[in-house]
Amino acid sequence: MSFDKGMSNIKEIAGADGIHAVEAIQELHPDIHKYVVQFGFGEIYSRSELNKKQQEMITISCLITLGDTANQLKFHFKAALNVGITPKEIFGIIIHCIPYVGFPRVLNALQIAKEVIDEAEAL
Repeated sequence: MSFDKGMSNIKEIAGADGIHAVEAIQELHPDIHKYVVQFGFGEIYSRSELNKKQQEMITISCLITLGDTANQLKFHFKAALNVGITPKEIFGIIIHCIPYVGFPRVLNALQIAKEVIDEAEAL
């Protein structure tokens, strides 16, 4: 049940690109694919305390804080746009992280966000 719900949540927040992204994980290692889909998206993203926009805002903030998460940031910036977070709000999230994580991580996130937003606007 959680796996199917996870795939449904991925499709809802990230569309076909999201499905392709998690399918790529399956090629790397099927068990990790199962954990990402079933736990991360099936259980965590199914909780009702936060809506999808709030979940994506928190996820983006966490990924910026961790650093070295370019692939995941790209996925979640696209997801953020898909769930209705505006480019202005994405840049606001990034700016808000400056005093907490520093300029190097914020500048890396900024570059990735700019690429994702430019790509989305070109479509």
